[in-house]
Amino acid sequence: MATVQMDRLLDTTVQQNASDLHLTVGKPPTLRMGGHLKELKTKVLEPADTAALMKSIAPERAQHELQEMGTADFGFGFQDKARFRVSIFRVKGNLSLVLRRIPTDLLSFDQIGLPKIVSDLCRRPRGLFLVTGPTGSGKTTTLASMINFINETMDHHIITIEDPIEYYHPHKTSIVNQREVGTDVPSFAEALRRALRQDPDVVLVGEMRDLETIEAAVQAAETGHLVFGTLHTTGASGTITRLIDAFPVAQQDQIRVQLSTGLMAVLSQQLLPRIDRKGMVASYEFLVVTPAVQNLIRENKTFRIDSAIQTGRKFGMQLLDDHLWSLYSKGVISPEQLVDKSKNPQDMTVKLQRAGGSVSRPEMKDDGADEAG
Repeated sequence: MATVQMDRLLDTTVQQNASDLHLTVGKPPTLRMGGHLKELKTKVLEPADTAALMKSIAPERAQHELQEMGTADFGFGFQDKARFRVSIFRVKGNLSLVLRRIPTDLLSFDQIGLPKIVSDLCRRPRGLFLVTGPTGSGKTTTLASMINFINETMDHHIITIEDPIEYYHPHKTSIVNQREVGTDVPSFAEALRRALRQDPDVVLVGEMRDLETIEAAVQAAETGHLVFGTLHTTGASGTITRLIDAFPVAQQDQIRVQLSTGLMAVLSQQLLPRIDRKGMVASYEFLVVTPAVQNLIRENKTFRIDSAIQTGRKFGMQLLDDHLWSLYSKGVISPEQLVDKSKNPQDMTVKLQRAGGSVSRPEMKDDGADEAG
């Protein structure tokens, strides 16, 4: 019974083009659409419902992990319609599930709106390319596009280390071996160390969440591999500071030197609801590591990276706030989103007022309520 019900819920998620499905006790199943939550017109879920829905999709491994840790993550395919990344967790003794839909279509750089220089950077033989941003900002989709570009245009051996595997990459011109943490290998750091003995050209590290993994990724980039990684940071300078701060003080000078030579680019992104409610749009901050930026990293002057991005437009660089302003000027995003997602909300508010615009908070709340209703 639960399997049939889960199939119907997943079908609705795909048909409505929702990004997430929330299943929690005390609420009907709820979709996230265009950044807003929308309840489905079905029964309110009870503890037995979420438990049965969990059992209908969770593999044995995830159910064991849930018992031991109180939470579990895994990925699974729903027929040939979509893949989902699932997080199960306990709330006041009951089970809640969040299913993030991973589209099956791999997008081109133009469709995502990435700077043209990204394709040149993907052709480089070595270096560390970081894609950063908060959870749900589209990092996975951007990285999948880059891996697909390499897979289609170059004869490389690509190893991805993911938790869980989200986009599936068939072998094309390249060989793509995708390893899942917890199933194929115990940890990111261990997989990364092993990967260097597997003749890779390109390594994707799904998450650089600890010192060991960061260290291994920097080392892999230094030893002649193209390494892609993600961090939950906002902005290029903040990302570099976060990487350096992950190391003990005694090692920080050394890592600055290593990053100055190994880091190739930082793409920091956010997803914003479009003003026409037709889905989401990505805004980017993009840093390409030029000799001038290398000096700033080495000399511990990351606070000057924003001005280096401003003067580096010919390399395809752009500041997040400049891209947000451009999206607002084109009528793509609301003034509220412009201010809320900017790195300098006060400066942005002043700029908005000078241009004759204003932020209207109560209206924004009403909009959200209408969408959810």
